Amino acid sequence: MKITATGGGGFAGITQRHEVDTATSPAGPDLKMALEASGFFAAPRAAGEEPVGADIPRWTITVDADGERHSVSFAEDGSAATAHWRTLLDRILAA
Repeated sequence: MKITATGGGGFAGITQRHEVDTATSPAGPDLKMALEASGFFAAPRAAGEEPVGADIPRWTITVDADGERHSVSFAEDGSAATAHWRTLLDRILAA
């Protein structure tokens, strides 16, 4: 399973990209469980309402597994609606 997190926005407008292959990463099994526990594969592509503001970072988490691809995009606005995606993102970035 390949996990890609791509983010951008904020005042600096810097784009970030982080990839994890769960087959080779020591964090792989934990990330697989975190994805399943989060409801990632059943979640809609856009998580929550899109807040207004160019300074709000936005992230997309994409998972390629078994010939399928699913993505979830969210704004890092600190809202309760996107908090669990930020938690998942933190785990991906730490891997």
